[in-house]
Amino acid sequence: MPEQRRRFSAQFRAEAVQMVIESGRPIAEVARDLGIHDGTLGNWVNAFRRAHPEPDQPLTPVERVRVKELEDEVRRLRMENEFLKKAAAFFARTHP
Repeated sequence: MPEQRRRFSAQFRAEAVQMVIESGRPIAEVARDLGIHDGTLGNWVNAFRRAHPEPDQPLTPVERVRVKELEDEVRRLRMENEFLKKAAAFFARTHP
């Protein structure tokens, strides 16, 4: 009689992969702790790494400053845009 395959939820798979990636522990060790076959966990980790090839690189201090400047500029431009919309609506009402 063939052995029945265990089914794992997407959340369980994601958490298992996260344990391997974030902790830096070997796949075999994490699989042993979770009670699953290390080949199965290895497949999940490989699939995740193929889907997410390179982790985001941290920003350099210069890039952080530039991002902050751009965020400030976007905030200012949005406020100016809102003001201009209100002014245009006001003049449209008072000067038909």
